[in-house]
Amino acid sequence: MAELSSQSTSIQTIYAMFSEGKLFVNRRYQRKLVWTLEEKQKLIESIQKKYPIPAILIAEREEFPGTYEIIDGLQRLHAIISFIETAFPTLSGARFAIEHFPTAKQVSDDGGFFPIETDNYLSQREVGNLLNYNLATSYMRGATEAEINDVFDRINTYGHRLSDQERRQAGVQNAFSDMVRSAACTLRGDESADILSLRKMPSISIDLPMTKHGYEVQANEVFWVEQGILRATDLRDSMDEQCIADVAACVVGGSLIDRSKVALDEIYSEGSSEEARISNALTVYGADKFEDEFKYCVGEILKVCAEGSPIKLRELIFKKSQTNAFPSVFAVILLAFHELTVKEGLEVADYAGVKKAMVEIAERIDRGRSATSPDERRKNVDAVKGIVRSCFIEAKVAQKIYSNHSAVDIDAAIRRSEIELADYELKQGLLSLSDERKIDEALVEKVLKTICAIANNGKGRSGRVLIGITDKDADAERIRKIDGIVARVVGRRKVVGVEREAKYLGLSTEQYVAKWRDAIKAAPLTPSLRDAVLSSFDYNSYFGLGVLILVVPPQNELSYYGGRVYWRNNDSTVEAESAEQIVAIAKRF
Repeated sequence: MAELSSQSTSIQTIYAMFSEGKLFVNRRYQRKLVWTLEEKQKLIESIQKKYPIPAILIAEREEFPGTYEIIDGLQRLHAIISFIETAFPTLSGARFAIEHFPTAKQVSDDGGFFPIETDNYLSQREVGNLLNYNLATSYMRGATEAEINDVFDRINTYGHRLSDQERRQAGVQNAFSDMVRSAACTLRGDESADILSLRKMPSISIDLPMTKHGYEVQANEVFWVEQGILRATDLRDSMDEQCIADVAACVVGGSLIDRSKVALDEIYSEGSSEEARISNALTVYGADKFEDEFKYCVGEILKVCAEGSPIKLRELIFKKSQTNAFPSVFAVILLAFHELTVKEGLEVADYAGVKKAMVEIAERIDRGRSATSPDERRKNVDAVKGIVRSCFIEAKVAQKIYSNHSAVDIDAAIRRSEIELADYELKQGLLSLSDERKIDEALVEKVLKTICAIANNGKGRSGRVLIGITDKDADAERIRKIDGIVARVVGRRKVVGVEREAKYLGLSTEQYVAKWRDAIKAAPLTPSLRDAVLSSFDYNSYFGLGVLILVVPPQNELSYYGGRVYWRNNDSTVEAESAEQIVAIAKRF
């Protein structure tokens, strides 16, 4: 039985807990940061006026005493902390003055945040009053995971503050909800551990076009919004997860379900017959299997849209220009592609043909109110299959679905590389970009040392080296000039691919890939690390550009390259130069 104690906690103390890494968020049930600027500013104004604000509820983490999981008050806590770190001004335009708060000043000096300069700061007295404001705080101690989930669900039932899908995902924790969240994170590009510190919440939260908060996930760059399937505000309400849940239930359960709130509520209602049916079916089907299939089908649809002159899915399938979201039509198309590829073992042989066949395809299916029933959905799925089937051929498609990184996986890894710098490395290719165009042996060696460095990030940590990608505009422009390749932009990265290099060297794709394999085989890496990387070696044609993925699986001991130890300092690979450094790195294991 959990124990609950209530006490007043000053904002100064809360910030100290935050800066010491003691506040955490559980992504399995917590939503993203969603407050608007005005909501944040009004909260700060309430504090300045010494008005009462709702209590904060946190639970002590049993495995890490002295650290706390935020149960209720995530938006409030982040608003307060981000105000202290000068992320936004008050309603009157004044920003927090960190020189009057040594703790925040030290965090800034250590690189924790970069203060925004202004001509209008809070006075020393105003800073003191804000920091001394006491938040009503309740502490749960000794709570089980089930109790925490139950409390969160009850809190967010009162007043209906969550969207329907957020409430569903928070209300039940099982293999189905975990699978939906995982697939959604991959498509949004905000994959992370289930538990992450409050400071990292901006890295998995969504910046809407009109409200720039400095969050890492740009709504307009996310698949759902980029293709017009959902509006940017729909992402904030987890409509993407609702769409995935609908498709997943149809696929895993073996039959199309009614597309309705009631049907999804039943699947997420613990103890219901429908929840039991889908859970049992998923046990047999396999969560990883569905995720692989879903990502593959999304990737195929993206390839269709990118064929020839790129076009958004919305512009391709509708006759008239529109801005309305169309998750129900997308689900029909996705299910049609899934049945053709997974159930019937076919693959696209003619992307241009599929693209032509899908022009204004939304006009050829029923989109009325009755189209949500299982029978009508079946007619629509069959109609789409009939329209595009001639462009598919029989193939060993299973190998492509389950054994490779999909295009969606690669997009997600590229986006994660912008946040998790130590775990990812990007290289444009094997050749130098000089006029000589020769193999850059120094670059190859650096990649090999980086593999060693990523392996030394610590026990349980994995990483990737992606070949065929650059974050430099100059490199992308140079490649456009010498290879005639227009980069595919993903976030702040540019995918230039490696097929251009194979062509320049007069090699087949297999021969080019073999050059990298041979380099790794001959590398003086710790044998267990070298063999693990070789066994995880992967290649994806990625929209005809070609991307190599060198996976660095988690290691259980210190790794070496040529008898030397390397480690990652953010996105740099550094050699450990002293015995003390080597010992410190070894302690990670």
